[in-house]
Amino acid sequence: MPSHAAAPKAEPRSRKPLPEGAQYAVAVLTAMNLLNYADRYIPSAIKSLYKKDLHLTDFQTSVPLTAFVLVYVVASPVFGALADRVERKKLIAIGVAAWSIATAAAAAATGFVSFFIARAAVGIGEAAYATLSPSVLSDFYPPQRRNRILTFFYLAIPVGAAVGFTTGAWVGKSFGWRPAFLVAGIPGLLVAGLALKIKEPPRGYYDREKREHKGGWLKALQAFRKNPNFVCATAGYTAVMFAGGAIADWFPTYLQRERGFELSTAGTIVGVVTVGCGIAGTAAGSYAADKLVGKVSHPYLAFSGLAMIPATACAALTLLIPGKAAAVVFLAVGQFFAWSYNGPINAMIVNSVPSPLRTRAISISVLLTHLFGDAISPSVVGFISDKDGGLRDAMWAAPVALAIGTVIWLVSWRVLPETDHD
Repeated sequence: MPSHAAAPKAEPRSRKPLPEGAQYAVAVLTAMNLLNYADRYIPSAIKSLYKKDLHLTDFQTSVPLTAFVLVYVVASPVFGALADRVERKKLIAIGVAAWSIATAAAAAATGFVSFFIARAAVGIGEAAYATLSPSVLSDFYPPQRRNRILTFFYLAIPVGAAVGFTTGAWVGKSFGWRPAFLVAGIPGLLVAGLALKIKEPPRGYYDREKREHKGGWLKALQAFRKNPNFVCATAGYTAVMFAGGAIADWFPTYLQRERGFELSTAGTIVGVVTVGCGIAGTAAGSYAADKLVGKVSHPYLAFSGLAMIPATACAALTLLIPGKAAAVVFLAVGQFFAWSYNGPINAMIVNSVPSPLRTRAISISVLLTHLFGDAISPSVVGFISDKDGGLRDAMWAAPVALAIGTVIWLVSWRVLPETDHD
């Protein structure tokens, strides 16, 4: 542990009661997160099916994820700005309904263009719920409880990913790839309706100082640029998300091509490992990071950087060590550590800015982590695979990106000045 600076003092617990409807909001927004990630990873499980049916290259199977980001780039600042004037629950419900319809529409694709458009439109939902949900939860809960609440919210990611991998593989094998997209899209309409029942919490309810943000996006961006905690947390997050996107989108196919697994078996393995190790890693990460509070400077950043060391090593060993068993074992261990940073790093991001800037900060953070992270990495891997004919070599983009994220977080932990936020 670093000794260059004294550990920050633990923040006193707020005595304010929770706003009405806090638990309902957590339940609905978490269910929404689960469905989003199920939708995101169903295409990865059935990639070989729609690739053959629609006559696509490796690059074309993944480039729709990049298109999703282009839509997100446009929609995210719009939702972030609208959140200053419109109830956030209404924006979330509209976005999720649009994403559900777009997901189901992929089932009607007849070629690359129609598939591309349908998957790109999913970015609307991501911009709405991913940008606004953490700020809503942050207004329901005080700073010292946000890591745990956000950890519960992000536990839906491995569960949703597992649902996507296993459901996609099973439905794809039994009924074809088109029904798989219908199964993913329809439940989102129900959750969108439930979102309208959320009671909007007072903004900045737990802030010790009630500050207002005067100015538009330009002033907000200037404030973020001058905030080293926000910049460093987001930079490392982007690199780690790049690796996660590559692994999530291509690992089922990697198991089929390079390790000889059948489609349904590969999807089931990745799904089971993701849900088991994802839940365990996310929960353990939240608990361990909270134990560091008051003992080291920047405890959430410190934990995130340290956890990525074994995650990086396992990602490399998965590619280096031959055999089916080795691939599964290193995938499992690596996933445990790779999921553990979710709650801590997001808690640091929401705690690094005052309430009036929180929604915009989250929208920029999510935008950057997708734009330069998990949205482009699948296409990068597919492009490299098409060029040299080897998916195994292309997959090395993942451990390299993890190593970059690890270095960013660990160096930042050592050099960033102390603040009252994290």
